[in-house]
Amino acid sequence: MRLINRTIEKGLNNRYRKLLVGVENPFSSQKKISDNLLKNLRKTIYFKKVSGNEVNNLTQFLSNIPLNDYNSLKPFIEDALKGTKNVLWPGYVKWFAKSSGTTEDKSKFIPVSKATLKECHYKAGRDLLALFVKNNPDTNIFYGNGLIMGGSTQINRMNAFSVTGDLSAILSENLPLWTKLWQMPGKKTMSTTNWEDKINKIAEETIKSNITNITGVPTWTIVLFNKILSLSGKNNIHEVWPNLELYIHGGVSFEPYRHLFAQYLPDSKMKYMETYNASEGFFGIQDLPGQNDLLLLVNHGIFYEFIPFDENFSLQSKTIQLEDVETGKNYAIVISTNSGLWRYVIGDTITFTSVKPYRFVITGRTKHFINAFGEELIIDNADKAISFACKETNSIVKDYTAAPVFFDNHKSGAHEWLIEFEQQPENTEFFIDCIDTKLKELNSDYEAKRSHNLALSKPILHVLPENTFYQWLKANHKLGGQNKVPRLSNNRNTVESILNFLDKNV
Repeated sequence: MRLINRTIEKGLNNRYRKLLVGVENPFSSQKKISDNLLKNLRKTIYFKKVSGNEVNNLTQFLSNIPLNDYNSLKPFIEDALKGTKNVLWPGYVKWFAKSSGTTEDKSKFIPVSKATLKECHYKAGRDLLALFVKNNPDTNIFYGNGLIMGGSTQINRMNAFSVTGDLSAILSENLPLWTKLWQMPGKKTMSTTNWEDKINKIAEETIKSNITNITGVPTWTIVLFNKILSLSGKNNIHEVWPNLELYIHGGVSFEPYRHLFAQYLPDSKMKYMETYNASEGFFGIQDLPGQNDLLLLVNHGIFYEFIPFDENFSLQSKTIQLEDVETGKNYAIVISTNSGLWRYVIGDTITFTSVKPYRFVITGRTKHFINAFGEELIIDNADKAISFACKETNSIVKDYTAAPVFFDNHKSGAHEWLIEFEQQPENTEFFIDCIDTKLKELNSDYEAKRSHNLALSKPILHVLPENTFYQWLKANHKLGGQNKVPRLSNNRNTVESILNFLDKNV
């Protein structure tokens, strides 16, 4: 086993050198990808239906292929799901990742071709490990087991050609058998459909194992930690898994969870790596320890465009390319992939922190924000304000959501925050004051609207009972690794649903 592990480490060193080629040559990497994508685009039914013109170069591609969201590509995806050949990508696409629909109430089925699996997801996974080994040459993560807190591993065969399932299920089904020697839990446990039963089984299966690394969404990882501590009677997770040294996370900002994880994992050797991995592709990896920005993966089968994000954002907006982005500005991401997502607006917004190399932070969603009064509050603002308030009040937030309170009877509007604490502040009024103060510092539009309470009054805080979000998700059949409470909403649907749930169950 040690010989195998050393072979893996040597291979990752080689992988790191190849990763640097893309990092140091982003434009030529993107040019090579766009040339390959255009060659394959011309072989598809989609191209023949949407473009009556030639697409032989990037300029023609940008002029003749429209921007898309899921709804505009949905008819083509449905045809591909039925087993039609050459719809969005040449040949048959067998795998379709079922999205939990965090920005829409319906599930989405994202095509995942063999090319995407090989040249994007798995390649980026190796790059992640290569970066970790480069930054931590004395690591022992390969001398134990990796725990994956993924979604359901259940796959559903639609017909003779198409299979659907969570991205984690698709990745697991297509991994080489030898890689599963290090992974926990086993397939039987992960195939458990009831999420609460699955948590119990994962805890029972792994509690006596040598877990050296964990991958998962913070919310559900915390649920597992609580179960592990309950079963073991230990004070923290390092007493259960003394060799645990790496936690790989993504899906939501880690900032509100950082203090909470420090309690579960107090050992100073603990390392954290953030990823930006979605059903549509693997876009970024945290490459510098101690920094919260991510390295953009420019050589992984994805061609990027960006839309400066403001209140006029739409599918008719003009895009810019990688070489034209600037640091400090908010952009909506547009991708074209080797699964046939053509000029696809994925719904996320980012801000670049560096252009040599290209590093960025995720700032929010194109549909997850509050702009009821022109305040343009994004998730990045909210996460930073929550983190600041926690530090100022020695508290720990477990989860939160916020929405506008609209004008009523000549009263100004406000933001209503529903927060569940792991460690509640002594003074909740001071806590919400800290959020308000930080948001004014971070967001000039918010500060202007709060001036003299003309458009926005002081935020309203509801402290929720323990496990409210968990029970609400359960009641709405949304338990699972891919589901999460929306941080910000521009309407009151989520907030009202949670408050109504509390009225009926408390």
